[in-house]
Amino acid sequence: MEKTETLKIQSSTDIVLVRQAVRQMSVEIGFSLVDQTKFVTAASELARNTLEYGGGGTVKLETLEEGRRRGLRLTFEDRGPGIADIALALKDGFTTGSGLGMGLGGAKRLANEFEIQSVVGEGTRVTIVRWK
Repeated sequence: MEKTETLKIQSSTDIVLVRQAVRQMSVEIGFSLVDQTKFVTAASELARNTLEYGGGGTVKLETLEEGRRRGLRLTFEDRGPGIADIALALKDGFTTGSGLGMGLGGAKRLANEFEIQSVVGEGTRVTIVRWK
């Protein structure tokens, strides 16, 4: 049975709640400990980006079933300033803030599927999927 949950990301406490929810759903799906850790790390990076660069937003968690395989989709959305150059934002080391510039590219590497949509002045949506 598929399950959906949406969480607000408005504070650093919410990032912890996102990590916990992703961990719980990953366990329910049956991800290995390594896959749980990878996906929770990706979720944490994207939640932090949503808060720090997007000014807050939401994440939608959805369990997926396609035939015999199961997965988890996370969709992060904000209404922040958007990203003018997505290719540059995905390069390791690039940042407009004070971080290391590894979050977006790192999250992409930790997921099986990655999609980003952004409009300057309107916000950003990042979707990642991990399959068991």
